[in-house]
Amino acid sequence: MRRSLPCSYPRARSSTFAIRRFALGTTASIAAIACALCAAFPEPACAAAPDEDRDARLLTAHRLIVPVTGIPRSRVRDNYDEVRNGGRHEALDIAAPRGTPVVAVGDGRVVKLFNSRAGGLTIYQFDPQETFAYYYAHLDRYADGLRDGASVKRGEVIGYVGTSGNAPPESPHLHFTIFRLGVERHWWQGTPVNPFPYLNDP
Repeated sequence: MRRSLPCSYPRARSSTFAIRRFALGTTASIAAIACALCAAFPEPACAAAPDEDRDARLLTAHRLIVPVTGIPRSRVRDNYDEVRNGGRHEALDIAAPRGTPVVAVGDGRVVKLFNSRAGGLTIYQFDPQETFAYYYAHLDRYADGLRDGASVKRGEVIGYVGTSGNAPPESPHLHFTIFRLGVERHWWQGTPVNPFPYLNDP
């Protein structure tokens, strides 16, 4: 959905009139100029898509797949917004038997293999444009030969489902999420994005 700039100042009869008054010294706000421009150039000058819309287009174009072998899209449950340990989950838990291969959801580069108290054995993967990071956690082990900096292709095995970290030992699953990277592109930092709408069958 395109969303126009907010216009809290009364719209001028014409963009030329509004800008002329401003030039003559009449008090005018930035909002007034924005409204004048919206009147004169509604597309595309005053149509700024929200970040969510941009992210949706980019992620849809990546054609990401379910990152656990043998799990169809229909069996993936959207538990992104569930409350876990007093906070929002912000990830998908995809249950599968221990040792089930975990595959890269899309093309990209492994930026960091990391062992944390909560996530256990984890993988941080950047997409080719380094706009998003894909995060895989609670792995049982990594794929043989996987290393920091490795290029991976969609569907390539990168690890195996497990219960490392704080996952219940009796509930092996992949904890998976996406986050939009900041300008610094820190692998540990970003804005979470719900992966559920963007996952497809292989």
